[in-house]
Amino acid sequence: MARLKKTVAMVGMMGAGKTAVGSAVARALRVPFLDSDEEIVKAANSTIAEIFERDGEPFFRARETEVLGRLLRGTPCVLSTGGGAYLAESNRRLISEAGVAVWLRADIDLLWQRVRHKTTRPLLRTDNPRETLRKIYEARVPLYGLADIVVDSCPDLSVEEMAGRVIEALRQRPDVLEGE
Repeated sequence: MARLKKTVAMVGMMGAGKTAVGSAVARALRVPFLDSDEEIVKAANSTIAEIFERDGEPFFRARETEVLGRLLRGTPCVLSTGGGAYLAESNRRLISEAGVAVWLRADIDLLWQRVRHKTTRPLLRTDNPRETLRKIYEARVPLYGLADIVVDSCPDLSVEEMAGRVIEALRQRPDVLEGE
């Protein structure tokens, strides 16, 4: 049985599949799955959209860093992060010190297909959400490129097949995943 030695932080754009693929990876490796956004919602007793609206993005980002630090200090797990979490240098440092970042890289068309009907994306509440998504994507890709491992999202693969790709990538890192 493979043993996870470090927390795997799933990073990438909204709609890349961090939660779906991350939870499948956690099930396959028999480790806990955590979602930093869900943990923030629990702690604040508010939705992310409400936090953004009421307290602003800087407040949300500060809570996100606190939650990431707490979760990364815990038992090794698979951790889905919010799309903006990996942009902050302090969060990248926290992840690299205690875990490994896996970027689920998806192209803009796939992302748009997955998020266009969701009302839970505060950053896309604009007059032209697809253009907003493209601008966010272009700004974030260079930072996501700093992740330790990159796994390309493929629309033809199931969540389980994508999880298999992530696990294969993790197997290349004995410091992260040990044994069969």
